[in-house]
Amino acid sequence: MNVKQYLDSTYLKTASQAGLSEAENTIVVKNAIEEAIQEEFKLIMIRPEYVTVAKEMIAAANSVLLVGTVIDFPEGKSSLEHKIKEANEAIANGADDLDFVCNYEAFKNGEIDLVKQEILFGTQIGLANNKTVKWIIEVAALTDKEIIQLSALIKNVVVSNFQEEDFSSVFVKSSTGFYKTENGQPNGATVPTIIIMLENASPLSVKAAGGVRSFKDASEMILLGVKRIGTSAAKAIANGENAPNQY
Repeated sequence: MNVKQYLDSTYLKTASQAGLSEAENTIVVKNAIEEAIQEEFKLIMIRPEYVTVAKEMIAAANSVLLVGTVIDFPEGKSSLEHKIKEANEAIANGADDLDFVCNYEAFKNGEIDLVKQEILFGTQIGLANNKTVKWIIEVAALTDKEIIQLSALIKNVVVSNFQEEDFSSVFVKSSTGFYKTENGQPNGATVPTIIIMLENASPLSVKAAGGVRSFKDASEMILLGVKRIGTSAAKAIANGENAPNQY
């Protein structure tokens, strides 16, 4: 098992979140891109404003590293028009993977048609441009029943509207890694939630994100059946080490 080919090495902090200047944060992003190139990870996951520089660095290194970015991150509450605008910009800049934050609050409020529409149109624009599309459902904000229902909803929209050969390019993803939980509860992927997602998203793939901090964690997720792992601890995981508990 080559764990590196499952890893979406991730850095999604803004400068203010990281306590850095914009220039300093850009250096951190470039270092993350360079590390992902050198370590031969599957993908580097960064904010939209850094996609162009990542593509330039990858081309200069003659690397096959993929570039992913987030859409409507981290809350997913924006309009469909806003999501599509962000997706179009990311596609124009050369992003390979589009990780949309699903409007999980709308889902919780029973606005099912709104959620179905964004899944349909977001997936459509990604697949039409040969991109991989992932839908972040934010498991820490959902009950187990809601995880079942939202995973199944995404699956049903995709299966009903796209071809079987497209299914492998659409994922249900656990978490943004930025959701604030109470009392130190996990805000990302856990074994029970990933099992629920795998059972209810199939034939779509699942990406485990948030909380995967060690080779042991990653191996467990891969053995369960996830196809991608989003983590800011990619190098530590690849080296068989444990990393601090953050995204």
